[in-house]
Amino acid sequence: MPLINEKDFEILSLLKKDAKLTVQDISRKIMMPVTTVHNRIKKMEENGIIKGYSAIVDNKKLGINISAYVMICVEYRTLSGKKISQTKLAGEIKKNPLVDEASIVAGGTDIIIKIHAKDIDELNGFIINRLRDMEGVANTQTLVVLSEVD
Repeated sequence: MPLINEKDFEILSLLKKDAKLTVQDISRKIMMPVTTVHNRIKKMEENGIIKGYSAIVDNKKLGINISAYVMICVEYRTLSGKKISQTKLAGEIKKNPLVDEASIVAGGTDIIIKIHAKDIDELNGFIINRLRDMEGVANTQTLVVLSEVD
């Protein structure tokens, strides 16, 4: 694993808050030469520390008004004896456009997904008609988000 130092962490912290910052902006904020900042960012990209850059979207402005976390318990063997892979099931679930995130977790739940839906009917339809019908899904518990903290 590549080692990074305190200045690298400062660069990462600034980029996580605002990925649109220029190298010059970062250079000024951490008082380091522009070329050094540029080289450090490139090195972190090459080493996979920085995996990419993304936009944070205001879903409500797109008419997507419901967010929810769904905890999923996996049935590892079907009635026919077929073995279910937790990783493959999470990957299949993640393919649905309503699913933003899918994580394999330890504890009483096997997979947690984050969903964004336009309304409660779309959320309900996904859980009842798609998710619960997937082979390997034993049961689900849905947590509707009331508000998100920035």
